[in-house]
Amino acid sequence: MDTDGRALSIYRAARTIKRKDNSLYNALRSIYEDSIFVGEISQLWPELPLLANLRCGLWYSRGFAATCYFKSTDGHTNNCSFSTARLNLHVAALAGQKGGCMIVDSTRKGKRFPDSMSKTIPIWTCVLNRAIRNYVCRVQREAEEKGETADVECTASLDWDCSLHLPLWVPGTEKAAIEERIDEWVEQLEASGADIASLASCLKKPLRPLWVSQKTVIWLNEVPDHDSWDFTAVMLVSASAQNGVFQQHRTTSEFSWNYIPGAGDDEESWARGLSPGLFWNHAYDIIGSGPEMCNQKVAEIVEKDRVYRAQRGQDAPQISLKNPKASGDTDRCSSCTSIDSPGGDSMAVFRIGLTNVAVGSIQHAASVPDVDCILNCDEAHVHGRVANTEDYLHLPMVSSKWDRFSLSSNLPAAVNFAKAHLNKGRSLLVCCQNGEDISVCVCLAIVTSLFDEEGYFDDGRSFAQKGITKWEMRRRLVFLCKYAVTARPSRGNLKQVYGFLSQGRAASSDFD
Repeated sequence: MDTDGRALSIYRAARTIKRKDNSLYNALRSIYEDSIFVGEISQLWPELPLLANLRCGLWYSRGFAATCYFKSTDGHTNNCSFSTARLNLHVAALAGQKGGCMIVDSTRKGKRFPDSMSKTIPIWTCVLNRAIRNYVCRVQREAEEKGETADVECTASLDWDCSLHLPLWVPGTEKAAIEERIDEWVEQLEASGADIASLASCLKKPLRPLWVSQKTVIWLNEVPDHDSWDFTAVMLVSASAQNGVFQQHRTTSEFSWNYIPGAGDDEESWARGLSPGLFWNHAYDIIGSGPEMCNQKVAEIVEKDRVYRAQRGQDAPQISLKNPKASGDTDRCSSCTSIDSPGGDSMAVFRIGLTNVAVGSIQHAASVPDVDCILNCDEAHVHGRVANTEDYLHLPMVSSKWDRFSLSSNLPAAVNFAKAHLNKGRSLLVCCQNGEDISVCVCLAIVTSLFDEEGYFDDGRSFAQKGITKWEMRRRLVFLCKYAVTARPSRGNLKQVYGFLSQGRAASSDFD
């Protein structure tokens, strides 16, 4: 019994130490310190836009030009893949317009870079480069056969770099295995219906990843201009230090804290309702509160923000809408209405081309202009709307993690509601909690069921004639993600959509 008692006390002591090491203050202080490094790197190339790789990367800077979604699981050893559900084409377009970009992420695993940066993004750049070269060569060949001059602005040609650029720590055997599958993934991209022509016009130089970590040595008097490179740089900035835990004492207030690599990861387990935007709005107050008062300070901030959001829902003018800045690609820019909130979180409502359908978050559903009706897929109601009236339908849905049939059981009502209003030429907003998953999947079902391949409403005639296949649904998802650039539909929810569209046939395809 004594032995068991001692073992139990050791176990409890170890758990207590682990909880203290992974405290809220340690996490936020680690993020704050790592953000200083991110800021220093971004200042070396201020012309390059800074992007956050969701969701971890979003914690490491006060402001990002955009976000992206490259999963580490797509780059796991001996299990690498290329996902047409996460094409991130807006990243390539933005890099082409600005001459490059920076992507921020971190990892907890003691490695210098997460797998998303070691393999997922390098695979992505190689696949896009080869697809662009194939497109340009095909256009030039067709023009030569007709005796015409190819109308292609892209400079891609035989010297267009299509090599697979991986970091040195990836073994040669794994690189060879990835190389064997690149052409297969290029074919999948071309078959997905992605707008490669727009990419070819945006990118004047091939994409190429560069890796930057806290161990990278950069001579400040020899920082190269990104315009001098013969490629479009995708700079992969790993925010966290590779070393494990170390102690740091503040000389002013004598706070001690434990460093956590990749502290921004898995925010549900430690953030206590705090979001990246809220943190950066109150960063100095939170860090200055110290380890003892940090939890209380965060609780006060989160509660004040909750009350503010509730009040704002009753007073729509508190939300300001800003039109996106004009750029060369008017079609892409006109598809998004950006909404900035005083709470620090930048949300957006995305209009899906000319479909009269928009997708976004519930927080701003009541304030979006030029919307005739709302389909609310969140569990909460839209403020100021009476439940299930003619122009408002509330269908509470949850992720497939909690209910495997939540979407599929509500999709018939959702599509019927959309059909009734779109038939009258009315505009529809589909919203959920974050506007990235459930509402995107519902919107996918609506667009696939009621619109043709060009995005024109035909009351479902083309769908009735052709039905649905795995690749057809992937093509429609690519079309939707061209406009809803923050879309992150989960595989479980996509499988429910496919099951609904295939009228009960087995949804056997994987949407990774």
